[in-house]
Amino acid sequence: YQRRVRKQWYQRRVRAHPPQQFKMPSKKAKKAQENINSRLALCMKSGKYTLGYKSTLKTLRSGGAKLVIISSNCPPLRKSELEYYAMLAKCYIHHYTGNNIDLGTACGKYFRVSTLTITDPGDSDIIRTCLLYTSPSPRDRQKS
Repeated sequence: YQRRVRKQWYQRRVRAHPPQQFKMPSKKAKKAQENINSRLALCMKSGKYTLGYKSTLKTLRSGGAKLVIISSNCPPLRKSELEYYAMLAKCYIHHYTGNNIDLGTACGKYFRVSTLTITDPGDSDIIRTCLLYTSPSPRDRQKS
């Protein structure tokens, strides 16, 4: 009797919560991600940057930031705070499609990176590339 009850409970639970289907990213999104990753790697070698939330806030307050990259699993409150500071500093923001582990790997680090600020892109044209994949910046909004 207990086996039958347990089996029925399990069947009801499986029907109520089916396994979620994950959508594979399109080829265009994957290519854009690879494009940004390669430019980010070049920026890490030849440019200047700061990693982490606290140093990002410091750079935004001082006005030295040119581009802020935020990972997808950054907490919403922190994300909105960074967006607000970036709006005040009139710098660009790019929402990275991968999580903080992917962003850390793209930077060539062995740790997680939730936010990253680029102060000098060096030989990389990452700022111009990120503008293609992001919404209009505060500078563009003021002109129109």
